[in-house]
Parts: sequence; structure tokens; C-alpha cells
Amino acid sequence: MRILSGIQPSGRPHLGNYFSMMKRMVEFQDKFELFAFIASYHALTTIQNQEELKKGIWETVLDFLALGLDPNKSVFWIQSDVPEVTELCWILSNFITVSQLELGHSYKDKISQGIVPNSGLFFYPVLMAADILLYKSDRVPVGKDQKQHIEFTRDIAERFNRCYGNVFTIPEPDILEEVAVVPGIDGRKMSKSYKNAIYIFSEEKDLKKQVMSIITDSKGIHEPKDPDQSILYKIYSLFLNEEQRQELRERFLVPGTGYGQIKQELYITILEFFKKERERRKDLEKQKDYVKQVLEEGAKKAKTIAQEVLEIVREKTGLVYFF
Repeated sequence: MRILSGIQPSGRPHLGNYFSMMKRMVEFQDKFELFAFIASYHALTTIQNQEELKKGIWETVLDFLALGLDPNKSVFWIQSDVPEVTELCWILSNFITVSQLELGHSYKDKISQGIVPNSGLFFYPVLMAADILLYKSDRVPVGKDQKQHIEFTRDIAERFNRCYGNVFTIPEPDILEEVAVVPGIDGRKMSKSYKNAIYIFSEEKDLKKQVMSIITDSKGIHEPKDPDQSILYKIYSLFLNEEQRQELRERFLVPGTGYGQIKQELYITILEFFKKERERRKDLEKQKDYVKQVLEEGAKKAKTIAQEVLEIVREKTGLVYFF
């Protein structure tokens, strides 16, 4: 089974990125055929500064490797190093309607945030479909907010297959419900654009500030607290097993513990949880040649498959025109 997913280089990874996608990708590499990429083309919808994008790509590569992605067990590359995806994107754009794209939840959500509605943002689901279909992906780990994009991809693939035969694999979304939506410090979905994220590789003082900024109600130390309505409880629970979650739940329900104490514990927990990864990232910063080699080899592997699939698509559609 082939698993594929990507992450935009639009900022440092936060807990939402890690628990909903990155952690799962690292786990998948020991069980399945894993394809993971840095979505550099997608990032152009919001980043239009050369240095910012270059820095974002490089840092995201380091982050993913530090968090456990093994290039010997997976295919890992930068999206724009395999430009065949853009040609497929154009071909696939003829198999989805404008009215469908206008219904995109992610598009409408970003517009509501004040993001400029450029055509790239509108067209985003088609490029995502090309990412998935170009590599014959069976399953795509995504957050709940991306489920509709997988539905678009399936629609596109099915329409193409009806027209030209069984060319594309019909992918399935892989959504782990308990981390489908990781809350940010304000209770909304954790997102860079919402400015409500807790970043894995923040400097310690910045990380502490982020954790201490988690919104809580006004309940005091000597009052019981409702864990089911607590953002703090939901975030802390991500790091705990079932027994530990139950213990934390009891601490919320039984008076005697303040939010400040729990936030301090969460801060220490996050530091300890990612201790090895933070050290690994510092080492990778000094190994530029190694990282470049990893990306070159990953792009070569990805490109081999991309060219094979695109050649079939070109032949089926008539773009290979010699008689």
C-alpha cells in the first residue's frame, strides 16, 4: 500500500501538524510504502517572498527529518523538484467544474480570514489532486479540514478513468478522528494563519509563552473544572496514554490544582517529548551536504514514477500525437 502526504513550508511545524500528519507519516514508513513531500508550489498561494520561501522549504525539510522521517524507508522530496506535477494539474483541471471548486471549505475559510483570493488558492485542490494521483497513492493522511479535497481528487480520477480507462488509483482519506482537529491556544483549529499555534522547535522561552497563552476559564484552584470544555486538557491529552488521560481528567474534576500549574507541566512535557528531536535538528543544521543529497535522491525516485504516470496520461489523452 502506498501512503502519500505533504506539508507546506509556510512556517515551523506546530503540534497540529505533528499529531494529525507528521507523526503518523513517521509511523507509516515502517509498515507501508511512504511518499512524503514539501509542498513548495502550494506555498506560493500565500508566500510571495523569495527569501521567505527558500528559508521555509529548508527549515521544513530539517524539521521533518528531525521528527523521524527516514529517507531510507521513504521517498522524500520537494514538490517543485518534480515539475511534472504541474503538467498533470493542468490536464486534471478539465475534469472538475468551477462550481465544485467554489464550494471548497478550505478556500472559503481562508478568504474569511482576509487572505487575498488569488486563483492559485482557488485552484489549490486540483494541484493537490495531481500530487496524489501522479504517484498512484492509495491512502492520504489528512486533517478533517482536508477531507473535501480528497473527495475532489476522487471525483477527478473517476471522471478521467471513465473517459480514458483505468489510469488512476482512487485514493482514500486516512483521518485519525482523535487528532483530526488539534485545537490551538484559542480553541480554534491550530493553524499558522490563526496565529494560535504551539511550535515544536520554538526557543524555550517562546514555547513557554505559547503554552501559558492557552485560553482557560476563570475557575480558581479550589473549584472543579470541566475537562470536556477545556482547550488545555485537549492539548495536554495528545501527549498522554489512556491511563494518564484519566488521571489528568480527575485532576480537573477534583479541586486543588490551578491552570497555571497544569500549563507549566505541559510546557515541561512538550520539551521532554521532543528532546531528542530538538537535538537531532541542531545536528542536521550542520549537515547541509547530507540533507541536499537526501533531497536529490528523493526527487530522483519521485520523478521516475511521475514520468511513467504522466507518459501514460499524455498517451491516453492524445497529447502523444505521433501515428
